[in-house]
Amino acid sequence: MIYNIFLVGLGGSLGSIIRYLLSLYIQKYYGGIFPLATFLINCSGCIVIGLFLGLSERFNFINNEIKLLLITGFCGGYTTFSTFSAENLQLYQNHQFFTLALYIGISIFIGILGVWIGNFISKI
Repeated sequence: MIYNIFLVGLGGSLGSIIRYLLSLYIQKYYGGIFPLATFLINCSGCIVIGLFLGLSERFNFINNEIKLLLITGFCGGYTTFSTFSAENLQLYQNHQFFTLALYIGISIFIGILGVWIGNFISKI
């Protein structure tokens, strides 16, 4: 059990660090009101988790430890759905309803599409 917790923590730490660095990079070059960094990270995270899940199913080479490290840990630390939710609340509180609706709608659509794309790529 301790080893599993270590794997999740290690993967989560790496995912969080990469998310943080990417957010800084994106925010450095984008100054709009749309939360682009979180959006792009969530979408790419959906592709990555879809790819990991698809490869796991296709080749059956990803054991439980690798799943804990990559899927539960890394993807869980990398994707930022809680941040997404907090940003939506902030958009709502700032009465930016069009941006709120746009952000929610395309995030969900692109997220589902991303998981499908990652899964599709794993089967090629």
